[in-house]
Amino acid sequence: MGFGDLKSASGLKVLNDFLSDRSYIEGYFKFSPQLHMSGLQRSWSGRIQRRPPMIVVGYQSLAHLWLLSPRRTCKSAKCHLKRLYCQTENLKGGCVPSQADVVVFDVLSSPPPADMIHALRWYNHIKSFQKSSLPGVKKPLGQYGPPGVSDTTSASKPAAKDDDDDDIDLFGSDDEEDEEAARIKEERLAQYAAKKAKKPTVIAKSSILLDVKPWDDETDMAKLEECVRSIQMDGLVWGQSKLVPVGYGIKKLQIGCVVEDDKVGTEILEEQITAFEDYVQSMDVAAFNKI
Repeated sequence: MGFGDLKSASGLKVLNDFLSDRSYIEGYFKFSPQLHMSGLQRSWSGRIQRRPPMIVVGYQSLAHLWLLSPRRTCKSAKCHLKRLYCQTENLKGGCVPSQADVVVFDVLSSPPPADMIHALRWYNHIKSFQKSSLPGVKKPLGQYGPPGVSDTTSASKPAAKDDDDDDIDLFGSDDEEDEEAARIKEERLAQYAAKKAKKPTVIAKSSILLDVKPWDDETDMAKLEECVRSIQMDGLVWGQSKLVPVGYGIKKLQIGCVVEDDKVGTEILEEQITAFEDYVQSMDVAAFNKI
């Protein structure tokens, strides 16, 4: 079974011929034993008994039966035709579209041409339905269509089964997203590090004013200042100085300096200045300001 290649003109022609005597791919009515015993069989017994079992498809096919009837002007034939329609409407399943129509519809990428009236009518009709609401179970495309025609549609695939969910990698995309996010993060970190390396580092500095006191008024203050300025270290710059009277003829050395906070502290300065015991009695911090 099949329609050939539904993406070609020949396949669409097979579909059009297939739908010429039916409304849907699987939605049709077959005569039941009760229908064979109806008055219609008795009225048209000669014609029906000489033909194979017939298929009735909706209003159009019932009209075809009426046209085929040799006694179509007879009121009795009209009555039997009406009874036949009522009986077929009550058959199990009814003449409704199903998932079989959805399978064939999904293969078609565009409506059939206007000259294929049956296929175009079916296409527009199925298009109006919500596909998931139609009854039935999807089967492979090759299980629909007229017998003796094989399915050669390139895009046709077997209907999905519930067990096929095991073959779906639900987390593959997440792994790819994680790898992409990690790569972007590394690039941004590298750009930030390069930008930070080019940016000049701000060095924390402080301005300190020191009071260096001698032992007495006889201390050589010039020598005392020379000793203090002899202290040299990375991150220390000496500034201006002056002698400030304390009392009784004694003067103290008040000297300023700028230090880098990470390299020089007041404790180191005090330790090195008071090391000159012959001249220095003590040292105090008179002022301390951040720059």
